[in-house]
Amino acid sequence: MSTRRTFLKLTAAAGLAPAVASAQGAAAGKVVVIGGGYGGAMAARMLKALEAKLDVTLVEPNPVYTSCPFSNSVLANLREIGQQEFRYDGIRRAGVSVAQTSATAIDATARTVTLADGNRLSYDRLVLSPGIDFNWGAVQGYDEAAAQKMPHAWKAGAQTVLLRQQLQAMADGGLVVMSVSANPYRCPPGPYERASLIAYWLKIWKPKSKLLLLDAKDAFSKQRLFQNAWAQLYPGLIEWVPLSKGGKVTSVDPATLTLVTEFGSHKAAVANVIPPQRAGAIAAQAGVADRTGWCPVEPVAFESTLRPGIHVLGDAAIMGAIPKSAFAANAQAKVCAAAIVDLLAGRKPQDPILINTCYSLVAADYGISVAGVYRPDKGQLAEVPGAGGTSPLDVVGGFRGQEAVYAESWFRTVTAETFG
Repeated sequence: MSTRRTFLKLTAAAGLAPAVASAQGAAAGKVVVIGGGYGGAMAARMLKALEAKLDVTLVEPNPVYTSCPFSNSVLANLREIGQQEFRYDGIRRAGVSVAQTSATAIDATARTVTLADGNRLSYDRLVLSPGIDFNWGAVQGYDEAAAQKMPHAWKAGAQTVLLRQQLQAMADGGLVVMSVSANPYRCPPGPYERASLIAYWLKIWKPKSKLLLLDAKDAFSKQRLFQNAWAQLYPGLIEWVPLSKGGKVTSVDPATLTLVTEFGSHKAAVANVIPPQRAGAIAAQAGVADRTGWCPVEPVAFESTLRPGIHVLGDAAIMGAIPKSAFAANAQAKVCAAAIVDLLAGRKPQDPILINTCYSLVAADYGISVAGVYRPDKGQLAEVPGAGGTSPLDVVGGFRGQEAVYAESWFRTVTAETFG
């Protein structure tokens, strides 16, 4: 346990150290940040903290940010959706201008951002952290209308509440069917945490029900840890069907809540479809998304390899081995802010070292985690061999409960740091 506590202390220090080291003697300039999630909000705040002379504007249409991390706990009735909501008052108090509107166009040559309210912002550097959008239609029959019958809940908020309501309304003995897309997507272990916490709730409130997990992959993040926990906590309740055994969903029928695979069809009482994803739409408009739908960036300042002067953070970016997680977005935001301050001052940014730790809850008092350390190598972020790892498979005492406490502590810390 002492080793893990030390590691967590180092994760916080590693995220802040490069930013603090680069904060002296920076030039003034204009930076626009699009997207107010864990990446964008933290980047805006850190830019202003590192260089007070910077004119920093955060563009975000929503007055309230609803956090995806810990939203699976809402489905299990462990949290209320209001506990996932954060406002931008703290960002404003930090000296950042907040434009509560959408960005509709980016001119990378003129370095301007056009807003939905008719205003136009000029910038010296632009940070994009637009999150994800869905590839509607990639699963035949699944579109925005279908999501009202078969919610994805992969953007936290109304969809999370809808899925929770459907679970609560389901008769005991009903079948919950989840569909998980192939990589890459936001939060690799997220679907399996969701399956775990839905099973936790079913075990208490709908003990005759089961959960069928249809997966377009043959392997997933923290697989052995999840499956060991399922065997221990939810025997016979969760059935995982991998790609090789017909787990890929090819079409859905929202009217009958039916999911179809190459091997057959499954009728659900409640259906949760997590569809294929891509970077938020503004990324494609800006010309920073490639044919995959994601945004390639270099691994030091996270500057787009397609459009100079534009930096991309968080779920929208592809930069090597580091996963799409809130912890990673937070770390990237700090490093990117420091790099932008350096670039505006005419200095070369330092090569960063980034740490990612991803916690998952399997039950209210049962947590597991995976951690990695990343550094630039051959144009991408590569994982440092032997520097990370997962929770041990065999533990005694209250280890899993302590990991659940660490997860809650991380959430409180990162949201206070970003939005407080």
